[in-house]
Amino acid sequence: MKIEYIFKLEHNLELQYEIDIDRKPDPSRDLSLEPEWTSLSHCKCSNCPLGSDNSHCPAALDLRKVVDDFKDLPAIKKASVTVVSAEREYLKMVGLEEGLRSLMGLIMASSHCPILSHLSPMARNHLPFSTMDEFISRSVSTYLTAQYFVHRDGGEPDWELKGLIDTNKKLQLVNQAFWQRIHSACDKDSNLKALLSFFTMSSSVSYSLESQLQKLKKDFV
Repeated sequence: MKIEYIFKLEHNLELQYEIDIDRKPDPSRDLSLEPEWTSLSHCKCSNCPLGSDNSHCPAALDLRKVVDDFKDLPAIKKASVTVVSAEREYLKMVGLEEGLRSLMGLIMASSHCPILSHLSPMARNHLPFSTMDEFISRSVSTYLTAQYFVHRDGGEPDWELKGLIDTNKKLQLVNQAFWQRIHSACDKDSNLKALLSFFTMSSSVSYSLESQLQKLKKDFV
């Protein structure tokens, strides 16, 4: 399954990214050519389970080209962003912060990071430019679907969403460390603000899920 992002900026600058949701690590990739900030030891996440047999952060390697392409661009710069999947196409004029948040979120959620991989169902059902309400609704719906299968298979489901909150607390640690990881690689703020925006959404699940759900309650009762 592949999803394409096309950024059209001023002066006819066009940047394209094809994200394979089911991609595998490339064993032929020459990691000696990768920048220092992609090394696993560089601002390593405090909760990273990867050992010394992994020289580089898998999510950093996946994001390297995007970070390089946008490192000199300000977050407020506008771009026409087209997102194409097999089922549908989206088009929106946005600031780079919003467009990059959507693209980087997709890349990180489909990476081989053991923690970010918890978001893989969200990547498979990707919704570009999602609002906070949409993010909360999709996060909870995805988690409860997984709990249904736990229940059907004879396990003990978590209907109180405790596991969802715990997972997003772990994701916050990843987001914070990743922001530090790419900080030295960026002269402008588009990448950094995109990650902060992504971080804010994870924070809303960790610390204010109940209040966020109350905002959605009127649509269900």
